Amino acid sequence: MIRISTKGRYGTRAMLDLALNHGRGLVLLKDIAERQEISIGYLEQIIPSLKAAGLVNSSRGARGGYTLAKVPADITLKEIISALEGPLSLVECIKDPETCEKTDFCITRDLWNELNEKINDFLVSVTLQHLVEKHRSKQKSRPLMYSI
Repeated sequence: MIRISTKGRYGTRAMLDLALNHGRGLVLLKDIAERQEISIGYLEQIIPSLKAAGLVNSSRGARGGYTLAKVPADITLKEIISALEGPLSLVECIKDPETCEKTDFCITRDLWNELNEKINDFLVSVTLQHLVEKHRSKQKSRPLMYSI
Protein backbone atom coordinates (compact mmCIF):
# COMPACT_ATOMS: atom_id res chain seq x y z
CA MET A 1 0.00 0.00 0.00
CA ILE A 2 1.26 3.45 -0.89
CA ARG A 3 0.84 5.90 1.97
CA ILE A 4 1.65 9.43 2.91
CA SER A 5 2.58 9.36 6.59
CA THR A 6 0.95 11.38 9.35
CA LYS A 7 3.92 13.73 9.09
CA GLY A 8 3.12 14.43 5.44
CA ARG A 9 -0.62 14.82 6.03
CA TYR A 10 -0.29 17.04 9.09
CA GLY A 11 2.47 19.06 7.48
CA THR A 12 0.23 19.72 4.49
CA ARG A 13 -2.56 20.85 6.82
CA ALA A 14 -0.16 23.16 8.68
CA MET A 15 1.02 24.64 5.38
CA LEU A 16 -2.60 25.14 4.29
CA ASP A 17 -3.26 26.95 7.56
CA LEU A 18 -0.30 29.23 6.93
CA ALA A 19 -1.54 29.82 3.38
CA LEU A 20 -5.04 30.69 4.63
CA ASN A 21 -3.41 33.28 6.91
CA HIS A 22 -0.87 34.49 4.35
CA GLY A 23 -0.43 38.26 4.43
CA ARG A 24 -1.92 38.62 7.90
CA GLY A 25 1.36 38.52 9.79
CA LEU A 26 3.00 35.87 11.88
CA VAL A 27 1.01 32.79 12.86
CA LEU A 28 1.54 31.13 16.23
CA LEU A 29 2.14 27.40 16.29
CA LYS A 30 -0.44 27.00 19.06
CA ASP A 31 -3.06 28.60 16.80
CA ILE A 32 -2.26 26.24 13.93
CA ALA A 33 -2.40 23.33 16.38
CA GLU A 34 -5.79 24.42 17.65
CA ARG A 35 -7.35 25.09 14.24
CA GLN A 36 -5.95 21.94 12.66
CA GLU A 37 -6.39 19.72 15.72
CA ILE A 38 -2.74 18.68 15.67
CA SER A 39 -0.67 18.48 18.83
CA ILE A 40 1.76 21.35 19.21
CA GLY A 41 4.50 18.85 20.00
CA TYR A 42 3.98 17.14 16.65
CA LEU A 43 4.00 20.48 14.83
CA GLU A 44 7.28 21.31 16.55
CA GLN A 45 8.73 18.19 14.91
CA ILE A 46 7.32 19.02 11.45
CA ILE A 47 8.14 22.74 11.16
CA PRO A 48 11.97 22.38 11.11
CA SER A 49 11.78 20.21 7.96
CA LEU A 50 9.53 22.76 6.26
CA LYS A 51 11.85 25.56 7.32
CA ALA A 52 14.95 23.69 6.11
CA ALA A 53 13.25 23.21 2.72
CA GLY A 54 12.74 26.97 2.45
CA LEU A 55 8.95 26.74 2.68
CA VAL A 56 8.47 28.43 6.06
CA ASN A 57 10.04 31.44 7.76
CA SER A 58 10.09 31.90 11.51
CA SER A 59 10.57 34.76 13.90
CA ARG A 60 11.54 34.25 17.54
CA GLY A 61 10.49 36.21 20.56
CA ALA A 62 7.32 37.34 22.26
CA ARG A 63 5.80 38.36 18.95
CA GLY A 64 7.29 35.47 17.02
CA GLY A 65 5.58 33.00 14.79
CA TYR A 66 5.60 31.50 11.32
CA THR A 67 4.82 32.58 7.78
CA LEU A 68 5.16 31.04 4.36
CA ALA A 69 8.53 31.72 2.76
CA LYS A 70 6.85 32.18 -0.64
CA VAL A 71 3.38 33.07 -1.85
CA PRO A 72 0.91 30.14 -1.82
CA ALA A 73 0.87 29.96 -5.63
CA ASP A 74 4.62 29.24 -5.61
CA ILE A 75 4.57 26.31 -3.18
CA THR A 76 3.65 22.92 -4.60
CA LEU A 77 2.34 19.88 -2.82
CA LYS A 78 5.42 18.04 -4.12
CA GLU A 79 7.71 20.45 -2.27
CA ILE A 80 5.78 19.92 0.96
CA ILE A 81 5.65 16.13 0.67
CA SER A 82 9.31 15.93 -0.37
CA ALA A 83 10.36 18.09 2.59
CA LEU A 84 8.51 15.82 5.01
CA GLU A 85 8.65 12.38 3.40
CA GLY A 86 11.76 12.55 1.22
CA PRO A 87 11.74 11.67 -2.47
CA LEU A 88 8.72 9.73 -3.67
CA SER A 89 9.56 6.30 -5.00
CA LEU A 90 6.96 3.58 -5.38
CA VAL A 91 9.54 0.82 -5.52
CA GLU A 92 13.17 0.74 -4.42
CA CYS A 93 14.58 0.13 -7.90
CA ILE A 94 13.25 3.47 -9.18
CA LYS A 95 15.22 5.38 -6.57
CA ASP A 96 18.23 3.09 -6.67
CA PRO A 97 18.56 0.96 -9.86
CA GLU A 98 21.53 -0.87 -8.31
CA THR A 99 19.15 -2.74 -5.97
CA CYS A 100 18.03 -5.02 -8.78
CA GLU A 101 19.98 -6.88 -11.44
CA LYS A 102 16.95 -6.82 -13.81
CA THR A 103 16.66 -3.04 -13.93
CA ASP A 104 17.68 -2.69 -17.59
CA PHE A 105 15.09 -5.11 -18.97
CA CYS A 106 12.33 -5.24 -16.33
CA ILE A 107 8.96 -4.24 -17.77
CA THR A 108 7.35 -3.86 -14.35
CA ARG A 109 10.01 -1.35 -13.32
CA ASP A 110 9.04 0.71 -16.37
CA LEU A 111 5.41 0.51 -15.28
CA TRP A 112 6.17 1.63 -11.70
CA ASN A 113 8.43 4.37 -12.99
CA GLU A 114 5.68 5.71 -15.27
CA LEU A 115 3.18 5.67 -12.41
CA ASN A 116 5.72 7.36 -10.14
CA GLU A 117 6.18 10.12 -12.75
CA LYS A 118 2.41 10.68 -13.01
CA ILE A 119 2.11 10.99 -9.23
CA ASN A 120 5.01 13.45 -9.16
CA ASP A 121 3.47 15.44 -12.02
CA PHE A 122 0.20 15.65 -10.08
CA LEU A 123 1.96 16.76 -6.89
CA VAL A 124 3.81 19.46 -8.85
CA SER A 125 0.55 20.68 -10.40
CA VAL A 126 -1.16 21.29 -7.03
CA THR A 127 -0.15 24.49 -5.26
CA LEU A 128 -1.08 25.79 -1.85
CA GLN A 129 -3.15 28.41 -3.68
CA HIS A 130 -5.22 25.59 -5.22
CA LEU A 131 -5.75 24.12 -1.76
CA VAL A 132 -6.77 27.53 -0.36
CA GLU A 133 -9.34 27.93 -3.13
CA LYS A 134 -10.71 24.41 -2.58
CA HIS A 135 -10.88 25.02 1.16
CA ARG A 136 -12.78 28.28 0.73
CA SER A 137 -15.15 26.68 -1.77
CA LYS A 138 -15.92 23.84 0.66
CA GLN A 139 -16.47 26.31 3.49
CA LYS A 140 -19.05 28.20 1.40
CA SER A 141 -21.07 25.02 0.82
CA ARG A 142 -20.90 24.00 4.47
CA PRO A 143 -24.27 24.34 6.25
CA LEU A 144 -24.47 26.89 9.04
CA MET A 145 -24.69 25.43 12.52
CA TYR A 146 -26.75 27.07 15.22
CA SER A 147 -26.82 26.15 18.88
CA ILE A 148 -28.83 27.50 21.76
